[in-house]
Amino acid sequence: MMKYFLSALFIFLTSTVYSQIFTTVQWQGGTPVGDTILYQPEQKLEWKDFQGEPDKKSIAIAITSSGFGFSMSMRTRNSKTTLMITVNCFFNKKTSWVKSGMKSNYALVHEQHHFDITYITACMFVKKLKAANFTLANYESLLDKLNNESYAELEKMQNDYDGQTKNGQLKDVQAEWNKKIDQQLAALIIN
Repeated sequence: MMKYFLSALFIFLTSTVYSQIFTTVQWQGGTPVGDTILYQPEQKLEWKDFQGEPDKKSIAIAITSSGFGFSMSMRTRNSKTTLMITVNCFFNKKTSWVKSGMKSNYALVHEQHHFDITYITACMFVKKLKAANFTLANYESLLDKLNNESYAELEKMQNDYDGQTKNGQLKDVQAEWNKKIDQQLAALIIN
């Protein structure tokens, strides 16, 4: 009888650890907090947002410091476990900068698109989170894996953007990227 009880307990514990958990993924938007602007599609960057000290040795005329992150919490109620993930996309005012005398609408559009690329990648991260099969056994490692994949995609897209446009110097290629990014933004839907 004890052997049967232990086997049943083991099966129950194993199925609990590997059972799927209910997941909710939400987007954190909102007003700027301190030196951080959270991405909002209708709000565009302004040169006054670039408050960092320019790197005089850099060949860049401006730098957009942006990224995305997430927070999570877990709740169990009535034997149902819910994993709540909140994703945000941000622009850091204190580490973003523009060199004196280099402010133009053309350059600002280039920098805005760096922030837009971050948002596009954050949206792809949200899509991956919503499609993931999280369990109690894998949620931490799976979250890390998806986050790392998404950051690698972000880095590649940012590098492709600057590389192909030569940091915005090739106006015809910049125009192609402007169209591409605008189309991607228009296609995004986050619930």
